[in-house]
Amino acid sequence: LEEKVTGWLGEMIGLPEGFHGVIQDTASTTTLCALVCAREKTTAYGVNAAGPDGLAGAGALRVYASREAHSSVLKGAKIAGFGAANVVAVDIDESRAMDPADLEAKIAADLADGLVPCCVIATVGTTGCTAIDRLKELGPVARRHGLWLHVDAALAGNAAILPEMRWLLDGAEFADSLVLNPHKWLLTNFDCSAYYVRDPEHLERTLSIHPEYLKTGRDREVNNYMDWGIPLGRRFRALKLWFVLRSYGVRQLQEMIAGHLALAREFAGWVDEAADWERLAEVPVNLVCFRWRPAGVDEAQLNRVNAELVEKVNAEGTIYLTHTKLDEVYTIRLAVGQRGTGRQHVDEAWGVLRKMAGEMGGR
Repeated sequence: LEEKVTGWLGEMIGLPEGFHGVIQDTASTTTLCALVCAREKTTAYGVNAAGPDGLAGAGALRVYASREAHSSVLKGAKIAGFGAANVVAVDIDESRAMDPADLEAKIAADLADGLVPCCVIATVGTTGCTAIDRLKELGPVARRHGLWLHVDAALAGNAAILPEMRWLLDGAEFADSLVLNPHKWLLTNFDCSAYYVRDPEHLERTLSIHPEYLKTGRDREVNNYMDWGIPLGRRFRALKLWFVLRSYGVRQLQEMIAGHLALAREFAGWVDEAADWERLAEVPVNLVCFRWRPAGVDEAQLNRVNAELVEKVNAEGTIYLTHTKLDEVYTIRLAVGQRGTGRQHVDEAWGVLRKMAGEMGGR
């Protein structure tokens, strides 16, 4: 069943041929799996690391990700033995996506210093603002230098079930591994993370241990998923994904995601039209990043004022908003992603924001 549902999901998002799927618990775990696979691919060089901070000496393996990448990259690098010091933060462009030219430059600089480029982690839909790293530009850089390319499409990858959103994964053919989370935007209960790899034999060689008490007469006949991930024991996660796919079907899931995309874009339009509100990032999928910018409040005070606004809105209880910081700018985030969310809820959220801002009076 796990083979079947991961195959269906791969077809739904237009994943190129040659990928093999397995269900993990979270994208953080798949990042760790990808890092370990990348490490073993370049094992002849060894890993020059000492503890979670690692070393930056000659021969150290290097991991590249944008500074907008998820924190699990840094955590996974610590666990996998690269060390935090060997995670290279690649610059971002005006859309907050990883800059391919800077990636190339940082790889070249590391090679010149005797370091060993090992892995690139691209993000399709960053956690902070859903920025989209351009796989078609990053992929050739990784391939040219023989680096493992892992694609973290945990949230935004789900939108690729819409034909008009397949552009999100343009360039996925360059990837060695890719993940998306049905538990984020495809109505599947947590936890359910679909991890796809090009070379399952390498994944097995990297992660498998075969003590005598685990050997059976069927080992050569089936995919034994205990060898495709970190834990030995596994939950039957495929069943709940099967229930969702069979209950809703592709069409209804597409309609739901298309509706969420439309609502996010409509909300972004309201922000753009309002004189005292400011959108702070592009809206490629379902997350709108913005802030209140009342007249008479200088830049130095805006972070404090917006933090107070979010606290006031959340305390009121009608809606709940989260925040991040983009270049140290306090950023309010509105995400549209629940099955029952309709236009009336997004309209209500906008009303609550303006009402609470009005009560604060620009202080």
